[in-house]
Parts: sequence; C-alpha cells; structure tokens
Amino acid sequence: SCTQAQAPNSLTRAAACPASGAAALRPQGLLAPCFGGSTASNSPRPPLMGEVNYAYQFKYIIVGDVGVGKTCLLTQFTDHNFKPTHDLTIGVEFGMRHIVVDKVPIKLQVWDTAGQESFRSITRSYYRCAAGALLCYDVSRRKSFEHLVNWLRDLRRHTDEGTVIMLIGNKADLPNREVSAAEGQAFAQRHGLLFCEASAKTNLRVEAAFMEVARCICRRIQRGEIDLARKECQGIKVGMPPRGMPSRSATVEEDPLWAVPRELRQIHGECCT
Repeated sequence: SCTQAQAPNSLTRAAACPASGAAALRPQGLLAPCFGGSTASNSPRPPLMGEVNYAYQFKYIIVGDVGVGKTCLLTQFTDHNFKPTHDLTIGVEFGMRHIVVDKVPIKLQVWDTAGQESFRSITRSYYRCAAGALLCYDVSRRKSFEHLVNWLRDLRRHTDEGTVIMLIGNKADLPNREVSAAEGQAFAQRHGLLFCEASAKTNLRVEAAFMEVARCICRRIQRGEIDLARKECQGIKVGMPPRGMPSRSATVEEDPLWAVPRELRQIHGECCT
C-alpha cells in the first residue's frame, strides 16, 4: 500500500504524480538555461548527424545538502560509474542520458547543484523550468534529513507548480543508518512527493528513481495536466520522434499528444504505480 511505510528495498510513491503545489515567488527574468519559446511552431528540424531522436526532452535538477551523494547519483545514472572520491560541485554540473518510458523516447538533461550555502544564489537560478527534481538526503546523516524542509521550500518557491519531485534517501547500503525508511516515506507523504531509498555506490534503485519521475511527467502530459502549447518554459521540450512513432501532422494546440503512441493516450490507472 502506498500509505504504509515499506521496506528499504522497494521503490515507493507517496502521491500519484504529485506536483509541487506552490506557484508563488518565482523569478521573473531569464535566470538560467531553460526550455522557453513556443512549442507550436513549424515541424522540428531534422536531427543532426549522430543525434538521437526523442519525443520529449525533460530538465531535471538534483538538490540537497553537501555530501549526500548528488553527483554520485548523477554519474551512476548517466555513466554507470561510481567514484568514491571526487571534488565538491562548484555551482552546477550537467549530465545527459536518453531513456525510453512506455515506448516513448526521452532525453533527460540533469543539473546537479552544489549544496553549499555560498552557491545557493547561483543554483537557485537553475531551479527555474525544471520538469523534475530529485530531493536528496543521506540516510546515515540525520542533519541532511532535517534540512529537507528548507530545500523543499526553495524548490517550491523557484520551480513551476507542476514540477514532479522525488525524495531520495541515498546511501541505503550503509549500516550506520540514522533515518529510517518509514521516516522518509512519512515526509514524502506529508509533502506530496515520490519516495525511494537508493545507493549510488551499489546502483540500488538509481535507475528506478530517474525513470519514475519521467514516467510521472509523461502520464501528466497524457492526462492533459501539462499544456505543451504553453509559451512559458516548463522544463519540457517537444522533439523529433524516431521512425515508427506518429509524425507531427498538426500543431501542438491541435494535438498536444502528437509524439505519444496511440496506446499511451488511454489512461492505465494512476501513474507511478
């Protein structure tokens, strides 16, 4: 059951594709790279040599205290690699990977933000126009869990109200746990977040966390909760689907699901289940 605390080895969800639920106090200017402009223009350009076709491009951000393993989660997901030691992130770092969710090809752009307070004004600007956010803490450091309220407040203040947020308890492989899985799930349920525990070191549920956020975004598009015709950036860019997917025969206003296969236009219950 989604309402019960589950064992650390299960990906859980505390809400059905939850949104951040806040729309106030967002930056008015263009503060960071984002997906702006109308998506209802002429057909997308053909892909360049070596470029991979995708139906959608989603922007993710990763936030949390210093040392919770944000960069390790990113490199494990994008490069299938774990580095036990690395330099602290200065400002932001960037990673990219192509995935397929329910037969829909998606390009993920992931921004890893520094956890130091001295970089907060810089990293906040990258929150804007994020379609998905990974809010991370270290299960072996209770302070990082206690600081989640501040990180979540920042996220909801500076992101779009439709941003899908996944709470990740990282370093689940460590024996010296200070935060239980039940506590993590309770926090997620209280704030309407997705939730899982993961380990960047062992690659435990790293893939599942990133994929689940993308799946929720796709289902929200499918249900019409995300308007692809909006000119305001939402962290979502409509791309060129590969052969075998429906061609774009209408503008986004006429057919906002032009890039989604027919079978995905039927709602198969709540997402993320």
